[in-house]
Amino acid sequence: MPQQQRRTTDSRLRARDLTLAYENRTVVEGLDLAVPDGRVTVVVGPNACGKSTLLRALGRLLRPAGGSVVLDGEELSRIPTRQLATRLGLLPQTPVAPEAITVADLVARGRQPHQRWWRQWSEADERAVADAMARTDVTTLADRPVDELSGGQRQRVWIAMALAQDTDLLLLDEPTTYLDIAHQVEVLDLVRLLNAERGRTVVAVLHDLNQAARYAHHLVAMKAGRVVAEGRPEDVVTAELVREVFGLEAVVVPDPVTGGPLVVPGPPA
Repeated sequence: MPQQQRRTTDSRLRARDLTLAYENRTVVEGLDLAVPDGRVTVVVGPNACGKSTLLRALGRLLRPAGGSVVLDGEELSRIPTRQLATRLGLLPQTPVAPEAITVADLVARGRQPHQRWWRQWSEADERAVADAMARTDVTTLADRPVDELSGGQRQRVWIAMALAQDTDLLLLDEPTTYLDIAHQVEVLDLVRLLNAERGRTVVAVLHDLNQAARYAHHLVAMKAGRVVAEGRPEDVVTAELVREVFGLEAVVVPDPVTGGPLVVPGPPA
C-alpha cells in the first residue's frame, strides 16, 4: 500500500481530526486533510467510503461529530453564512430546484450572497450569470423551467449556478452525474480552465478513477472513512492502490494523451 503523502503547501481549507456520523453510524473518523490552494483536488474511493460525506462537511452541510473544518484559520461553524457563501461555493450531489423556476432564475441565485439591501442586481451580476451559462452551454435554455430538463441539462444548470457564485473555493460532489461522455469531458475541462485562469481552488468527488487521474493536480484516495493515500496522481495511482482500495485487479499504464496514469482492468472472468 502506498504511504500517505503529505503536500507541503499553503492550505486555506483544512479538516482536523474530523469525525462524521449520521445518527449512530460513524462514516469518517479521525481524518486530516489539507486542501492545496490553487489546485484541483479530486477525492476518489469505493461507494460508501465517506467521500461525499467529507465534501458535505467541507461545505458545512454536515456538522462534525468530532474535530473541525477550518477555513482561513477560522472554524467553519463560526463563519456567518452569507460571508461563507462569498468565499466557498458548493454543488451537492442531489440538489433540488424550486418548483417551476427557470434556468436563468436558478443560475441568478448564485449571485444572492453578493446582494445587500443597498446593492441590488448589477451589471457585474448580469455578466457573471451570462458567463456561467455560456461556459456550461445552457444559455439557450434560459427561459425553460428546470424541472422540464433532462438530467444532464439540469446538472449543467446547477454547475452554472455554482460558477455564478464566483468564489475562490469550489466544492463539486460528482459533477459529471447524468452527463454523457462528451459533456463529462467539457465539465472537467472547464474545471481545469477555471483553475488555470484565476487560481480557483477546486475539490471534486469523482467515481471515475481515470478521469480523476487525468484532471487532478492532487488526488485523495479514501477507504472506509479514512484517507489511504494522497498526492500527485502519478505517485498515488498504482496497481497496488487500485487493488487495495477498489478490490480490482488492474494494470496501470501511461495515458497516451497526457502521460499520466491510466488504469486498465484485468481480463474478464
